[in-house]
Amino acid sequence: MLNNLIDWIIENGGLFILLFVVFAETGLFVGFFLPGDSLLFAAGIKMAKLSESFYGVHYSVILVMVAFASVLGNLVGYWFGYKTGPLIYERKESWLFRKKHLMRAQEFYERNGKATIFLAKFLPIIRTFAPIVAGIVKMERPTFILYNILGSLAWVSSMMLGGYYLETWVNNRFHFSLAKHIELIAIGIILITTLPVLYKIFFGQKPETDQSIPHDKQA
Repeated sequence: MLNNLIDWIIENGGLFILLFVVFAETGLFVGFFLPGDSLLFAAGIKMAKLSESFYGVHYSVILVMVAFASVLGNLVGYWFGYKTGPLIYERKESWLFRKKHLMRAQEFYERNGKATIFLAKFLPIIRTFAPIVAGIVKMERPTFILYNILGSLAWVSSMMLGGYYLETWVNNRFHFSLAKHIELIAIGIILITTLPVLYKIFFGQKPETDQSIPHDKQA
């Protein structure tokens, strides 16, 4: 299925659709379900064909363009969170919304914001919402932009160059193409990137102690 998706992207829009997918996953709410990691890795495997479909440019140009799409997507997400943040802070509390959780998120970004923006690129779903939350809690813009650029370069380069060089090595060493096994590779990448997140969500939370319960009630 993913193999057909890559072929369709190359034949019906090539790099432009790939850029849109990366932009959507890193900047739009609706993009959280897109397979960014596996798509980039598969695009790296088919880098030669992708380059041929875009005027035969060098693969480094493609890497820069895809990284730029990721940076731009995060900036859009940050802008959206920055603009909607005041409305969220002024929102009345309910059983679904507690202002203390937003304050905790702000404190977390003040302590770990740099690492969060950088590492979020490698985590599905989280990379979609991390820039939005950063905007909501008013993370410093220069810091956000710097680690957004560094994270985008690291993410795109590792995924696409990993696919490109692994395809080249396997083809030269064993004389077969990984393009025929993209589905299995995609499943492996999805498991590697999502299992730690799921484990953290379902098993990583420590139960509250008796001392913390009265504090929460007072809050």
